[in-house]
Amino acid sequence: MPPTGRELLQARVKELIDSNRVMVFSKSFCPYCDQVKELFSSLGAEYQALELDECDDGTAIQETLHELTGQRTVPNVFVNKTHVGGCDKTLKAHKDGSLAKLLGDNSVTYDYDLIVIGGGSGGLACSKEAASFGKKVMVLDYVVPTPKGTSWGLGGTCVNVGCIPKKLMHQAAILGQSLKDSRNFGWEYEEQVKHNWDTMREAIQNYIGSLNWGYRVSLRDKQVRYENAYGEFVEPHKIKATNKRGKESFFTAEKFVVATGERPRYLNIPGDKEYCITSDDLFSLPYCPGKTLVVGASYVALECAGFLAGLGLDATVMVRSILLRGFDQEMANRAGAYMETHGVKFIKQFVPISVELLEEGTPGRLKVTAKATEGDQIIEDEYNTVLIAVGRDACTRNIGLEKIGVKVNE
Repeated sequence: MPPTGRELLQARVKELIDSNRVMVFSKSFCPYCDQVKELFSSLGAEYQALELDECDDGTAIQETLHELTGQRTVPNVFVNKTHVGGCDKTLKAHKDGSLAKLLGDNSVTYDYDLIVIGGGSGGLACSKEAASFGKKVMVLDYVVPTPKGTSWGLGGTCVNVGCIPKKLMHQAAILGQSLKDSRNFGWEYEEQVKHNWDTMREAIQNYIGSLNWGYRVSLRDKQVRYENAYGEFVEPHKIKATNKRGKESFFTAEKFVVATGERPRYLNIPGDKEYCITSDDLFSLPYCPGKTLVVGASYVALECAGFLAGLGLDATVMVRSILLRGFDQEMANRAGAYMETHGVKFIKQFVPISVELLEEGTPGRLKVTAKATEGDQIIEDEYNTVLIAVGRDACTRNIGLEKIGVKVNE
C-alpha cells in the first residue's frame, strides 16, 4: 500500500529535522522567530529555517509538528534532532548552557570567557583572579555622573568616594585637633591656624589619581582588557558597552559577573538634586562647603559631619528617627553624644521637605524647610551646603537584567 499524504508529510518533517543541525520551523512575520534566528546567528551556528506562511502546505506541516511535539506555536526549534521548543525555551536553554551542549562543545565561541561589569573592589579582584587561571577577561567600568556632574576613575566607591578620601579627611581633622591639644603639652605658637580646603582636596585627589592609574596598570599586567564604558545586557551572553562619547560596542562572553555597587539615594523633595550634594560629590568638592547640614543618621552621615566639624566648619545633622539604625543603640548614642561635645549639632525627629536656592556661589546659600516626624511643626534655616546621606541603592536597574531573565528584588 502506498504511503498516505499524512505519512509523506511526517517523513518530510523528519527528514528536515534529521538532515539539519539546527532546524527552525518559523513564520516570516513572527518577531519571536526572528529573535531565535538572531540568537543562532550571534552564536555562529548555521540554521535552516522553513517559513510556514510561505509554504503551500505550511498549515499541514504545523499540524504535523503539533502531533510530533505537542507544540502548536512557532518558532519550533530542533537542534541535532532534539526538540528544544519555542522562543522562551530556546532562550532559557541558551542561558542555562543546555543549548551549547546540544550544539556541541566547539560550536559556540565567545569574545571573552568572562566579562565583569563594574571596576570596584569586587570587580577588579574577580577579574584578576580569573585572568590568573588563564581566562580571557574584560572589565567594563563607567561612572554615571552625579546631578552635580561629579565622576571619577577606576577603583569603585571605596577608592574614589568612600573609605580612602574619608580617612584622609579624618586625618586632616585629627591633625587640627592635635594642634589644639598641643598647647596643653607646652607647645606655644602665635600664628592664627586655619585650614585650607583646596590644598587638602588637591592632595587627596592626586593620591586617588595615583590609585586609579595603579589599577589600570595592574589590569594590563594581568592581560585583562579594561573599557571605560557602561555595560548593558542586550541578550544572554551579549552586552552593549557605551563610552562617554556615546559610541556603542558589543561583546559576548560565556560568563558575566555583575559587580556594579551602589550609589547614594536622594530624598525626592523639591530642590534635592538641583542644590544638594552627596558623599559622591563631597570628596572632590572644588570649594569649602561652609555651614553644612547633613541629612541622615547613617555612618556615612556621621563620619562626614564628624570630619567637617573637625576641620572647623559649622556642621549639623538632621535625624529622622534614630542614629545608626541596625547598630547597637547604646554605642550609637554614645557616638552621638561624643560628637555633640566636639561641636556637631543635631536636629532630631525632623525631615527636610524642600531645599531652596537663596544665593548662588561657591558655596552659595540655601534655605532648608523641614517637618517634624511627629506633629505638624515646621522649621527653617539657612546653610551653605546640604549633604544627603540617607542610604544607597544598588546600580542594577538599568543594565538590562530583564532581557536575560534576571528578576530584581525591589
